[in-house]
Amino acid sequence: MSRPKIAWYGDDFTGATDTLLNAAAAGLRALLFTRVPSVEQLGRAGALDAIGIAGAARSMSPAQIAYELAPVGRFFAALDVPVLHYKVCSSFDSAPGIGNIAAAVHALRPHVASRFVPIVGGQPNIGRYCAFSNLHASAGAGGTVYRIDRHPTMSRHPVTPMHEADLRLHLGKLGLHDVAGLHLPAYRDEASLDQYLDGLIAGAAVDVAPVLFDLIDPAQLAPIGRLIWSRAQQARLLAVGPSSVVQALAAHWAQNGEAQENGASRVSGSAPKTPVFVLAGSLSPVTVRQIAAASSYTRLPLDAARLTAGGTAYRDFCVEEALHHLRAGRPVLAGTALDGNPGPPTDTHAVALACAGLLSQLLEQMPLSRVGIAGGDTSSHAVQALDLWGLSCVREIGPGVALTRAHSDNPALDGMELMLKGGQMGQPDLFERLLQ
Repeated sequence: MSRPKIAWYGDDFTGATDTLLNAAAAGLRALLFTRVPSVEQLGRAGALDAIGIAGAARSMSPAQIAYELAPVGRFFAALDVPVLHYKVCSSFDSAPGIGNIAAAVHALRPHVASRFVPIVGGQPNIGRYCAFSNLHASAGAGGTVYRIDRHPTMSRHPVTPMHEADLRLHLGKLGLHDVAGLHLPAYRDEASLDQYLDGLIAGAAVDVAPVLFDLIDPAQLAPIGRLIWSRAQQARLLAVGPSSVVQALAAHWAQNGEAQENGASRVSGSAPKTPVFVLAGSLSPVTVRQIAAASSYTRLPLDAARLTAGGTAYRDFCVEEALHHLRAGRPVLAGTALDGNPGPPTDTHAVALACAGLLSQLLEQMPLSRVGIAGGDTSSHAVQALDLWGLSCVREIGPGVALTRAHSDNPALDGMELMLKGGQMGQPDLFERLLQ
């Protein structure tokens, strides 16, 4: 295959599809694999400018992250891709024992040549802003912007709560030390940006030189992209951040005349051929509002405790209930908190796995043309439970939310459209839009 310009690993499937969406919107030939692809799958994908692998490192321990990323790093190194992007959630939520971003950096660094590790700290198009290394995020699409440690959801995340807004300190606590900050005033004089960045890199005391880029305005994307791309031409490098890493590179390529129009940005979709099934495993207030606005769906409440209690009787019952409505032509919304109340505390990882099993069992009995999944862990485990080897972009249906097309050797799943949505992503009528 041709040498891609950028490769990315998404630490969950929802974020990985957002990067796929941004790559396609930039006119790049892009495909997201569900695991390290085989030679045959690479051949079927054709020439690619951007190649991704979706994973679940966001819910893994440091040891699991190292095991997960070793073959990923070797694969991307063999492709000789200039930029290896470790795609993290735009809220950077991570903890020492789970989803540790620093552990991922240390696992992937041996597979690139440059000691420079650019970290892009914001993504303005979805309401994420990094100013003087402090991260801010909106509460839903177009909502109030909060410092991340005061955010009504992310500061209280059940697994990885964000208690520190300064990403340099946050990453330091995870084990990525001496993160330098390239702050907003530096962008005023682009002529001196290279010299300023080189000084930050030279000042790193260890063999890794992480530099965190402020980002609050789309106009800053092209300068950031230029700084990253120029150094990637000297030595292959690892970049960390949300989809703004791809956005920055694409903005630079467009400004520099390196972008190629290939039609990927003009992708569109059509109405689904079967009723839509949505599985909502997210407990985010944003998802709760989207559920409340989904008036066209038949609702199927899922009891998380019974779903994870062991045995298959309750899951079989839920699948049969969903199939009854789907076969009658009615869209179905199934979830563990349809009334906004998640019920007694349960193991969120176990719930995600149980929901994944439910979806897999349902699709075995009734193939569907379009499925939506809400929740990062739920999306990751659900897709991994299905026999898919890749996803390509159909279109954007909401801020940070892509509609994708599944690629599978199973004819019943090949061509199925999937929407994978993180808890914080999308506008209130997102599930209604999915029906159109």
